[in-house]
Amino acid sequence: MKYRDHKVEDVQITYIGGGSRGWAWTFMTDLALDPDLSGVVRLYDIDHEAAEANEKIGNAMSEQSDALGKWEYRTCDTYEEALSGADFVVISILPGTFDEMESDVHLPERLGVYQSVGDTAGPGGMIRALRTLPMFVEFAEQIQKFCPDAWVINYTNPMSLCVKMLYHVFPGIKAFGCCHEVFGTQKVLKGILEESLGIQNIKRSEIHVNVLGINHFTWFDWASYEGVDLFPIYREYIDKHFEEGYQEVDGNWANASFACKHRVKFDLFKKYGLIAAAGDRHLAEFMPGNLYLNDPKTVSDWGFGLTTVAWRKKDLQDRLEKSRSMQNGDKIKLEPTGEEGILLIKALCGIKRMISNVNIPNSAMQIANLPVNSVVETNAVFDRDCIRPIFAGELPTNVRDLILPHIKNHERIMRASLTGDRELVKKAFEEDPLVCGHGISKKDISVLVDDMIVNTSRYLPGYWS
Repeated sequence: MKYRDHKVEDVQITYIGGGSRGWAWTFMTDLALDPDLSGVVRLYDIDHEAAEANEKIGNAMSEQSDALGKWEYRTCDTYEEALSGADFVVISILPGTFDEMESDVHLPERLGVYQSVGDTAGPGGMIRALRTLPMFVEFAEQIQKFCPDAWVINYTNPMSLCVKMLYHVFPGIKAFGCCHEVFGTQKVLKGILEESLGIQNIKRSEIHVNVLGINHFTWFDWASYEGVDLFPIYREYIDKHFEEGYQEVDGNWANASFACKHRVKFDLFKKYGLIAAAGDRHLAEFMPGNLYLNDPKTVSDWGFGLTTVAWRKKDLQDRLEKSRSMQNGDKIKLEPTGEEGILLIKALCGIKRMISNVNIPNSAMQIANLPVNSVVETNAVFDRDCIRPIFAGELPTNVRDLILPHIKNHERIMRASLTGDRELVKKAFEEDPLVCGHGISKKDISVLVDDMIVNTSRYLPGYWS
């Protein structure tokens, strides 16, 4: 990297994945809009054609007159070519295909287990992890070999397990996970504050929060705006609007696959006194299955939806069609995405200190009453070549008890991934709150696990057979 006039040139970024296009475009757009960084983005994907498509799109973005950051995008054929000399490595992959995810999400429905996402917790999240983690073993080994000092930014789910495996394989790795779910809850607080007090044009980043929990099951125990404690305002809003929930300006939960009325958040606040800081679709999957995901009607009553894999397949085809049009010369609209990945890269380059939420091991005991070997999500200070986790304090016992079964399952699934031990997977299913809430027999769970593993077997190491 080269520093000149408060800018950083010749930054070397390796992007692993991006074949589904969506997240890669988000990253490319933010790079194009930032005038303080420039350099080379090396693209590596098992789908070589997808990487070449992103190369064309990325270079087209950089050449637009409204692009402030200038980047050269190159497709690489090997790990050595992609990783050697990298300053940053970004990982954003789809493990398997949506056919495998269809089994993850929908096969448990035969036992009455419904999943609104299926990529982090519950049966879907665990089976997805089994085909994802072997790739992260390989990533960690190759990073250790070719760029051990690079910062590694993971966007792949299941986030906690992916980050956990990177550190398990390469303890000295400088890796962290980024997730925007906290941002969404800050936006909800911003909207409620504007509506309740008549304040306008609040920035999401001006909602200051203390973050503690695990990815997609994060919580705020403190929230403030310019000296105003937001908890009483949030509580009063819930008391008045619990039934109708909170409707975001830019989304209708009934017509959008990822929107919600935030009634699950509201209910969790009434039960536990903390602000649950993820979307309702994620939050519901961490709770007992007979609460928010008992059946499709229950889901609808709580004001969110079951995102079907059929919808995901259609959305992928739409993105691929958009990719073809952009490769054929369609102008790419550059506008801020609201993500912070590029800002964190700038902070790690030493341009500007930043505080943001991050997924890293609990090695500093930033959450004092969660295990030291767990991957947790808290705020941290990002500065030149360092991340300093901020002490978040302790979780209330009743909230900690909701989180611990998932942390224990992270250990089981990681060990199962490394050994092919089906009994560990079955035990994890038995202990998963989403499954537990339905009172399913061990025999039925065992059969379900075996069937789900068969359906994802072509992405598993040979020791699973």
